[in-house]
Amino acid sequence: MAPPSSEGVEYYDIPDFSFSNGTTLHDVRVAYRSFNASSRAGVVLIPTCYGGHVNTTLTFTSAPHDALAAYHVVVVAMLGNGESSSPSTKPFFPLPGELRYQDVVRAQHALLTAHLKVTSLEAVVGFSMGGQQAYHWAVMYPGFVKRVVPICSSARTSLHNYAFLEGPVAALTNAIDYVAWKAMRTKLANGEDVGANLRELTPKHGLRAFARAYAAWLTSTRWFRDREFRNAGVFAADSVEDWLAKREESMLSWDADDLLVLARMWQMGDVGLVVPESDSDSTTTTTTTKLSQLGGAVPDDDLYVKALESIKAKVLLMPCRTDQYFPPEDSEIEVKYLKRGTLAVIESTWGHTAGGGLNAKDVEFMNGKISAFIKE
Repeated sequence: MAPPSSEGVEYYDIPDFSFSNGTTLHDVRVAYRSFNASSRAGVVLIPTCYGGHVNTTLTFTSAPHDALAAYHVVVVAMLGNGESSSPSTKPFFPLPGELRYQDVVRAQHALLTAHLKVTSLEAVVGFSMGGQQAYHWAVMYPGFVKRVVPICSSARTSLHNYAFLEGPVAALTNAIDYVAWKAMRTKLANGEDVGANLRELTPKHGLRAFARAYAAWLTSTRWFRDREFRNAGVFAADSVEDWLAKREESMLSWDADDLLVLARMWQMGDVGLVVPESDSDSTTTTTTTKLSQLGGAVPDDDLYVKALESIKAKVLLMPCRTDQYFPPEDSEIEVKYLKRGTLAVIESTWGHTAGGGLNAKDVEFMNGKISAFIKE
């Protein structure tokens, strides 16, 4: 599988960046791409999702799905995705379980304010992990963001979602070639000469196992029954086995530790960890040190509710009816605590992938809702 396209991608290096785990690194890189940068209508931020890159992200900037065409749209690669600083590109980058959403959002805030000189956002629109970043933006920077649009996402990773991720993570980390590859990477990090190129020693068995364990969760039972894998865009195939093989191939360009650092951050997703200390309109907050669910910790429902109630931005929640990760029931709970929340369910058999752009009908629905919402 070819590496992601770098067309139009730019980079900003944050001179000194402190992570939540206490690590401070120099020149932490944030990758991004601007669309319609000369627009005076305002700026919309779109963070990448799990498995996504800058140029695979749905931007809503071109016909027929052009709800955001009038705006300066900035697509930003979240830390850990291989384009921005990640385990694969930055020595001493936080390990899986140490990177958190608040780190990712603070890096994006630095990009916007220090580099692009943005003073406010018309909206943050995000799919999956991108939606969780959007929620964190709304809680962490209440005076900076006017609207957020979490698509097939949630403000807190559910226990079921957490458990699902344990499957593909275990498939990867228990593969014999991952174990050998990881040992070699550790030696390299310690300055030892191992005489090998890690890229050439990609743990292919582990990555293929990860993809297989992950694949069935992407869509829905009805999707398979209707054989929609025949219409799955770049993954289109005549049989389930061929579709699975294509899913496997798509993972081989990924660095294993990049996948893991993002999966662990996803598992820890919880806006209750970044509750503002006061009701002020400050654009900065302090954060708790609690790890949330990782390692068996029980999520704090009171902080979760407090975070949702603190959101000043308008929120458009767009879950998919058949999403197995972020079911609409989670959004129905969240909207009850939002001061200015609207729920619009995507009625689709495409499950989680409904929000990613593979099915034109679902994209048309989202485009229409976003177009109306951003004009409110």
